[in-house]
Amino acid sequence: MSQQPRSHQPRSTSTGKSGSGQPAQRRGKQLAAPRPGLVLDVDRSTPPVLLHSGEQFRLERLPAGRSRIIYPPEPLPGLEHPDEAIRDALLNPVDSDPLPAQLFAGMKLTIAFDDISLPLPKMRRPDIRQRVIEAVLDLAAAAGVDDIHIIAALALHRRMTEAELRYCLGDRIYDAFAPRGQLYNHDAEDPDGMVMLGETRHGEEVQMSKRAAESDLIIYVNINLVSMDGGWKSTATGLSGYQGIRHHHNVKTMRNTKSFMDQENSELHRSNWRQGDVLKSAGINIFQIETTVNNDLFGDGPLSVLAKREWEWSAKDRATFLGVKTGLDRLPPSGRRRILHSWEAPYALTSVHAGEVEAVHKLTTAEVYKQQLVSVEGQTDIVLYGLPYVGPYNVNSIMNPILVMCLGLGYFFNMYKGKPVVREGGVLIMTHPTTNEFHPVHHPSYIDFFEQVLAETTDPIQIEQRFETSFATDEWYRHLYRTSHAYHGVHPFYMWYWGSHALEHLSQVIIVGGDPATVRRLGFRPASTLADALEMASDVLGPDPTITYVKNPPLGMADVT
Repeated sequence: MSQQPRSHQPRSTSTGKSGSGQPAQRRGKQLAAPRPGLVLDVDRSTPPVLLHSGEQFRLERLPAGRSRIIYPPEPLPGLEHPDEAIRDALLNPVDSDPLPAQLFAGMKLTIAFDDISLPLPKMRRPDIRQRVIEAVLDLAAAAGVDDIHIIAALALHRRMTEAELRYCLGDRIYDAFAPRGQLYNHDAEDPDGMVMLGETRHGEEVQMSKRAAESDLIIYVNINLVSMDGGWKSTATGLSGYQGIRHHHNVKTMRNTKSFMDQENSELHRSNWRQGDVLKSAGINIFQIETTVNNDLFGDGPLSVLAKREWEWSAKDRATFLGVKTGLDRLPPSGRRRILHSWEAPYALTSVHAGEVEAVHKLTTAEVYKQQLVSVEGQTDIVLYGLPYVGPYNVNSIMNPILVMCLGLGYFFNMYKGKPVVREGGVLIMTHPTTNEFHPVHHPSYIDFFEQVLAETTDPIQIEQRFETSFATDEWYRHLYRTSHAYHGVHPFYMWYWGSHALEHLSQVIIVGGDPATVRRLGFRPASTLADALEMASDVLGPDPTITYVKNPPLGMADVT
């Protein structure tokens, strides 16, 4: 049974717990610590709470006496001198020789970096990837290194546009390398550009960019937005192709990953680490650079109210929120999308570590947990999420119905350590308009997945067995992935598998405000209002079920005991 909230007072919770033990070293002067995360038990005096709903917002009052709200920790202070911290990390790496000692004239150097699937929303310029790569290039120039390629590690994601690459890396890097063909997007379907490096002891193939594999050194530049990112996943997935990725992006792995964010209980993590062992055995030399940022998504501007706890809103905050909500409500979806996707988050760099992959990632994970963990006692009958306008796979794009499922049942549901926030057999409710709308350039195979595959079945096992291979090997999808800006043909399957742990755990999923026909095609139940959704959940769970609203964004991660 789920635990009933026991008091009606705010309870601060520690965010300093870390599965990796000691906190990571910080480089740079730090300011006073912010307030930790909070679990608030709802009583009659609790004001309505803000929920994201795509490109719009809702205010909802939760039932008193049986509801609680999990608020994320406030943003950690950033490093005072980020460029100095980056250089220090390169010169004083973890379990590795200093970077200058690994650079020499005549060497083949490949720099790979995380694509636009993170951070979310995009970072205010200069992007941390630009800062890090510029520092690396300065050292490479001093060592006389000329043969340098810079690769956006897409895996099976869509190719970044010139504008996106310039935004991420800066004009200086783009103009110096792109015209000469030395800055480009990873192509996982290039028959001459990929190489097979071997198999793990479990028979998992390990595939990699040929340029990267043949380099004297790979420098990987990462942003660890969540604890699932980084480590061997950077190269074993980011520079791989379908033949390698399919071994962990599948239903069996996802159902045995509890959760993605909890490395000790993640089969996805274990599979990538096994592939990393093969990379090491093949002599692939990797210098890993991992960074973390705080969760300051909204800064001090007009959207700052979105990060505040509702009972602390001032009159100005309430007026600002009303103005923003009313303005967005009056716009067509395309107008709302254009405004929100232009937002640049004022993230601050909180750590940077470089060196050996696993040693670096241990320190990085501790930093992520320090920013995001909120201690939560007991599970709940109903978990409530407000889904925002952006996820990893609709940057500068449309959040189509499959991505709604992935964001809610994949990412949000799995933002936990220990146990899910909601009990087994519980109900997940999320707010999102969930319209039958797709970006025709970015998501062509998603359209066919929605119209053809989901019309037949929503069962992940059936989908995997009956349809995956034909989409993954389709020549037209392959052509669009390689030459346009389309996600790989298999990508919607992976998004569906991403939610398979939640589908197995839950008894019901309800979407508030979603287009009824579209929601039903996903296999979920539509509701017009939150009150209707709670009543529908009660039909399954019985009267007066407990409710936990997880306010996200800003990012938080529940450590459930």
